[in-house]
Order: sequence, then C-alpha cells, then structure tokens
Amino acid sequence: MMKILYSILVCLAFSTILSSCEQRKADTSSIPQITAEEIETFLKPLGSDEFEGRKPFTKGEAKTTAYLEAQFKEMGLQPGNGNSYFQEVPLVEITGTSSQTMTIQGGNETITLNTKNDFVAYTERETEKIALEGSELVFCGFGIVAPEYDWNDYEGLDMTGKTAVVLVNDPGFGSEDSTFFKGNIMTYYGRWTYKYEEAARQGAAGVLIVHETRAAGYPWAVVANSWSGAKLNLTTDDKGQSKCAIQGWITLESASKLFSEANIDNYTGKASTKGFKPIPMGLNASVSVENTMRYDASKNVVAIIPGTNRADEVILYSAHWDHLGIGTVVNGDSIYNGALDNASGTACMLAIAKNIQEAGIKPERTILFNFVTAEEQGLLGSAYYAVNPLFPVEKTVANLNMDMMQATGEMNDLTVIGYGQSELEDLAEEIAKTQGRYMMPNQTPSEGLFFRSDHFSFAKVGIPAFYAKGLNDHKQKGKDFAKDAIGEFRTTSYHRPSDEYNTKTMDLGGMVQDAQLYMELGLKLANEPIYPKWKEGSEFKAIREKSMK
Repeated sequence: MMKILYSILVCLAFSTILSSCEQRKADTSSIPQITAEEIETFLKPLGSDEFEGRKPFTKGEAKTTAYLEAQFKEMGLQPGNGNSYFQEVPLVEITGTSSQTMTIQGGNETITLNTKNDFVAYTERETEKIALEGSELVFCGFGIVAPEYDWNDYEGLDMTGKTAVVLVNDPGFGSEDSTFFKGNIMTYYGRWTYKYEEAARQGAAGVLIVHETRAAGYPWAVVANSWSGAKLNLTTDDKGQSKCAIQGWITLESASKLFSEANIDNYTGKASTKGFKPIPMGLNASVSVENTMRYDASKNVVAIIPGTNRADEVILYSAHWDHLGIGTVVNGDSIYNGALDNASGTACMLAIAKNIQEAGIKPERTILFNFVTAEEQGLLGSAYYAVNPLFPVEKTVANLNMDMMQATGEMNDLTVIGYGQSELEDLAEEIAKTQGRYMMPNQTPSEGLFFRSDHFSFAKVGIPAFYAKGLNDHKQKGKDFAKDAIGEFRTTSYHRPSDEYNTKTMDLGGMVQDAQLYMELGLKLANEPIYPKWKEGSEFKAIREKSMK
C-alpha cells in the first residue's frame, strides 16, 4: 500500500512539474506579431517636419527625447538609468566656417579650391581660429599603419607641420585577393575616422581624404552636407588638441589636379603596392577655419524590461534617434527629416518594446532599449555608452542594432552587415527561415557599413553585435527592383530633405519582417542560457575574451 501511495505521489508531483513547465513554455513562446500599423504609429510623427530633423542641441532634440520618454512611460517600461529615462552625453558643438578657398602653391601655377564644391575643412580642436599656412602636402597612400599586414604608409616620415593627402578605403579595395587586407571587404583601416586618428598619431598638422564615390560608398553631396557647418564631438580633457589642426576632404577632380601638378601618376596603383613609401608633393596648402563653441549634454534615451532570475545579464537593443536637423535648402525644403535614417529603426524598436510589454512576457535576462544620440556626428551617443555603460560590458550578452530600415516592401533575404563576425547571425538565420527568408552577406562590402552604425561602438568594447535587414531581394519584384530602390534612395534622398515620410511611396512590409525577427531574436537571447561569441577571424574576439575573464 505504501509503495502504491508513493507511486501516486511521485506521479502527481511529476505531473505538476510538467504542467508548470508547459505553462512556462506557453508564456515565453507566445510571441506577439508586430504590424505595419504599429510601426507607422511611431514612424509618421518622427519622420515629420514637427520634429525638425531631430538634430542634437536643437528644439528637435527636445521634442524627440520627450516623445520617446512619453512612449516608454505609456508602455509601462521602467527607466533604464536609475529613476531616469535619460543618459546624459556631454558634447561640444563646434560650428566651423572655413575660408572660402584653399590655396595650393609650389608647382607651376597656384591652384585655388572652393569650399563645398572642391573641399571641406574643419577642426575638432576647441579653438576660435585655426589655420594651415603653407603646410607641406605629402601623399601618404591610404594613411594606414597596420603591423599585421606589414604596412606603414608613414614609414620614415616626420609629419610635424605637414598635411597628409590620403585615399579613402584601403589597399584591398578593387582586388580579387581576399588575403590582401580583406579584399573588397573594407577593414577599419579604410574608414575616414581611422585615417583622421592615424594622421593625428603621426603628428600631422592636417589630413585631407580624397573622395571617390565608389570607394567611399556615398557621393560628394553627402560629404558636403555632413562635414560642414555645426558638428558635435564628445568633450575631452585636452579640448581636442590631440587631433589634427585641420581635417577634411577634397574631391577626386581636385586631387587629380594636385597629383598632376606634383607629377605623381597612377597614384592609386602606387598606394596599393606593398612597400609604398610616402611621397612629398612639392606643394603647400593654406586654409583656415573659424569656430564658435557651445557646450551642452545631449541624451541617450533608455528603458528596461527587467529580467527575472538573471536580471544582471542584459540584451541591448539600439537605434539612433538623431538626424541632420535644418540645413541647406534643396528643392525648397530645408528640413532633413531622416524618415528612414533613422526614424525607421526608432519606430521598429518602439514597436518591439510595445509588443513585448503588452504581451506580459517576463524575460529571464533584462532587455535594455537604448535610443542613442549623435550617430550622424560619428556614433557619439553609442561611443559614450560603450565606455560609460549602464550595465557591465561583460554582462551585456548581445547588441541588436536597427538603422535605416527599408520601406520598399517584403523581402526574401536577410542581409547581414558584417557577415561572418558573430554567432548572432546563426541564431537570426533560424528565425529568418521561419519567415521564408534566406540569409546573405552585405553585397557592398567595400563600403565598410559595419563601421558606420552604432553596433560598431559596442563591438569595439567586445559586445557581440548584430545589424541586418531585408535589402537585396524583393519578395514580388526580385533583386533588380531592390537594387534600383537602394540606388535611388542613396542618390536622391540619403542625407537630403527628401528622406521624409510618404504613405504613397512607402511599403512597411519589410520593416515588419525585420522588427519581428529582431524581437524574436531578442527574446530568444533573453530567455535561453546563450552567450553568443565572435567567430574566428573577427577582430573583436580577443577583446570580448579579455573582458570575460
């Protein structure tokens, strides 16, 4: 009798455990479905003129951050920074006005370059006036020092007082050799930010990057609009004195004149040849910049859904809320709305937060939603968070970043920016398959897109980061249509006033797919004991391993 009673009790206990497990499984697996209407609810206002282009340090910032805070409160999400929905990001706004011309002397004739048409010049030094006066120009190839590739474009050269003229991208661009740097996949050495950093390390007074649309990945108009006027920087103790006095760009046509005057032919071929040595150009440049400075703090907007039994471990969603504000008039419009860049990612992330919260899902790990500031000024909000994290880096399981989502309809593909970097893409691929989609690498690896959005700031401190979207294969109209849509946006709307919300031309079906995938990926990471890793060959693998010790 005792054996029978014991058996009954065991069965009842086992049944109760099974029932509890099944109930728990049902609670966490009942994933809500995001709709286009929900995304549109957020996208329409954020992409409208009301928000004045959402530039930091403007009325547009105040309106945007207040709107995001209000949305979090209405959803019932908890503040992400103690009792506050804000993380202050101390910045300096430097409004620079360059001289109308840059004068190049030393050859057979004086070359005069005109601001914005031929060059842009600015400084990150916090000073009222600064100039290059007869600074010697030196062609420094791609401006790279990379010991792992046995490459030094500054070898044997003292750059004090001199200005480096460097090419955009890196030596592997255009080659078919994936072992030469990374072939057509841009390395960090190809990014303009790196070239400024390295020139400063070499002690150069100035640095001028030669723009070329194919190698840069964007036309000259983007440079002229983005690197002139007021620019934001993180404040530093030395007030930017460690930076080059003058930083800037020159057009390919202008650079060709300089190389011709300096009798340097096949300059790209020379710069791409191993063993390249810097070439003095026999030319001197003069240009000046006058600044006004304004110090203030912008805001990252943060909220959490707290975890249950692993609340100290965090899934970090990110999207930048900012754009370019009010600027140069184009076709009668001066408000740079940034509907796709990046009201789209902001709206998708709000839809994710809303759906998780309203479904009553209680994740095991904490989910942090971080709308970062000043991405357009150089990933400043995410860079600040990365070195001043609200949750420890080693406890941040992954970053899921959303930026410039597409509005051309449903897609067959999920294109991964930085394909092959981390195990997050393997988890995402499983979800993409349930949507009837396949995964593919970014089709323009030479553009260095992995280094051009906020996930890069988190990757630099070792956090596995993921950035993907449907991009290259339209569900009904195919790959050619998708390619044309990308091309049209880049040439007519990217960083222009025409990037605005339009119900007649926008189809949010692709955003729905991507937001749903990001939500499911985030919940999987939040509820399972997964710690995704960087893959072999990733430059971020060693950083992560060091932080986890």
